[in-house]
Amino acid sequence: MKKGKWFILLAVAIILVVDALYIVDETQHAIVTQFGEPVGGAVSRSGLHIKAPLIQKVHLFEKRILEWDGEPNQIPTADKKFIAVDTFARWRIVDPLLYYESVKLESSAHGRLDAVINGVTRDIIANNTLIEIVRDSNRELLFSADDINILREVQETIPADGDSVAARQLADSQADDAEAIGRRHEIELEVLAETRSDMERYGIEIVDVRIKRINYIESVRRDVYQRMIAERSKISGWYRSTGIGEGDVILGEMERRLQEIESTAYRQVQEIRGEADAEATRIYAQTFNRDPEFYRLWQTLETYKETMGSKNTLIFSTDSDYYRYLKEIR
Repeated sequence: MKKGKWFILLAVAIILVVDALYIVDETQHAIVTQFGEPVGGAVSRSGLHIKAPLIQKVHLFEKRILEWDGEPNQIPTADKKFIAVDTFARWRIVDPLLYYESVKLESSAHGRLDAVINGVTRDIIANNTLIEIVRDSNRELLFSADDINILREVQETIPADGDSVAARQLADSQADDAEAIGRRHEIELEVLAETRSDMERYGIEIVDVRIKRINYIESVRRDVYQRMIAERSKISGWYRSTGIGEGDVILGEMERRLQEIESTAYRQVQEIRGEADAEATRIYAQTFNRDPEFYRLWQTLETYKETMGSKNTLIFSTDSDYYRYLKEIR
């Protein structure tokens, strides 16, 4: 009977000793509570520690950097463009005692982070334009000074009629966007500063806040795409009509030049032909003056060549002058 009591006492002593000891990993903080209330300060030193058995409980918290990834937040920008902003953050517990007293659980901490980061992000982004949010001031501009001048020249060449208002607006917005200075990194720093000050009361330090993705909200994205297509279709139509007009001018100039060249060539041909005929007439006249009878004989023989043939039948009187030279030869 005595041995049984000793075994019971030994078992109770082992249980008490085991419950009194706890280990804190180097990646953890520890808070000891008694009946739900913290006892002493936070234990951040790793190793073996002692607490009161049974009545005290140990709560362990991560000492390492934790991640927070929020849901996309729908926000209107300063230029009235509704976008979905997806942010993420890195945080850690720097005051375990305050953290335990204010939030206790990591799920509760995520709820506080959701409210604070989303709210601050909404307030800051609503005061900036879309191009400022999208573009990073530390990144080189995709538009050079020459590109901006070209966009301005295109804007000035588009006529100010009703059909080309969208084209002018698009060219103007492209040129303005090329000259705008992005401040996305500054916005992220502003969100980080405000969220860090807001989360200090929970014993949490915000290490970093970043904008992961920016996009139009689904309800307006399709309309935006259609509007972009329509605007660019108008500009391409204007370029096509301008090109057709320029082509007609070039073709008209080419036709005019062709007619001018042809008329000049025809005039030169006629002049050359006239000069040749005059020269031939002069030669014929000289030949006729030298021996008129020979000239008449030559002309008569040429006439015989042209009129006489196997398919021709000629009926003349024997007294006809047509056979005069034949009679003389006979």
